[in-house]
Amino acid sequence: MNCDLSVQLGPVKLKNPILTASGCFGYGLELENVIDLSQLGGIVSKSLTPLPRVGTPPHRVLETASGMLNAIGLENIGVEAFIAEKLPRLSRYGMGVFANIMGNTLEDYATVAARLKGVEGIAGVEINISSPNTMRGGMHFGVDPEMTYQVVRAVKDATDRTVIAKLSPNVTDIVLIARRAVDAGADIISLINTLWSLGIDINTRKPWLGNITGGLSGPAIKPVALRMVYQVARALPVPIMGIGGIASVEDVVEFMIAGASAVQIGTANFYDPTVSVRLVNELREYCEKREISAVSSLIGSVKLES
Repeated sequence: MNCDLSVQLGPVKLKNPILTASGCFGYGLELENVIDLSQLGGIVSKSLTPLPRVGTPPHRVLETASGMLNAIGLENIGVEAFIAEKLPRLSRYGMGVFANIMGNTLEDYATVAARLKGVEGIAGVEINISSPNTMRGGMHFGVDPEMTYQVVRAVKDATDRTVIAKLSPNVTDIVLIARRAVDAGADIISLINTLWSLGIDINTRKPWLGNITGGLSGPAIKPVALRMVYQVARALPVPIMGIGGIASVEDVVEFMIAGASAVQIGTANFYDPTVSVRLVNELREYCEKREISAVSSLIGSVKLES
């Protein structure tokens, strides 16, 4: 039996539910000679700001026992260079290209969103209101329900693209934050970004990261991400992209059963650059072995009865 891997996320249809996460796959082109990008459902770019950004001082990455800490500071080439240099090449691969956008102010977010308005080859914009490794912007917006509303509304008003709100796990009530994002016009919710964390060198007694704190990702955060996807999926009629520690086909299926319509692969790309394409193939095999005709039938199929 052939399995239909296509999924519908609001106004966006993807050929399969496997995407690469922002900040974990460059601009999507760095690995074009390593994997066949056309096999992916989509990619999410590094966070784009109005102007190029230098980022945080080193060290920027620290391996942990079950993942990694990072504080890159959203270094990027800026939205103009992305449109001119990266997007034309990405458009050749026939996958969904989502531009992750970031700002220090509401005006920054609106500026980047407006610049992407009408740009061909962009399936949607993912709003980063959840990064814990910047001094301004990011998570400072995403932990407050009303600021979340304001940022999403500003982006929605400025663009004609599908709007995705990428939310922070560093909150007490993820459903409340997600609801305000949807109220403001978010078409899709991405769950979750990294957990605000710290690592210390016991020999120097100094923080490992130049930014002092950073974001924890990888297998350690998967149960948190899964719980938040489940909570939001049960509370709100909005498509969800699941993110957090996904490295195997079992992880993909688990997130979809919890309520995700698609998933983004992040930290696993750092130790296995071929993981995303492998998961597309393994997901197809998983479904065909179980005579599942459409992968979309997995979405939200968690069974709660004993």
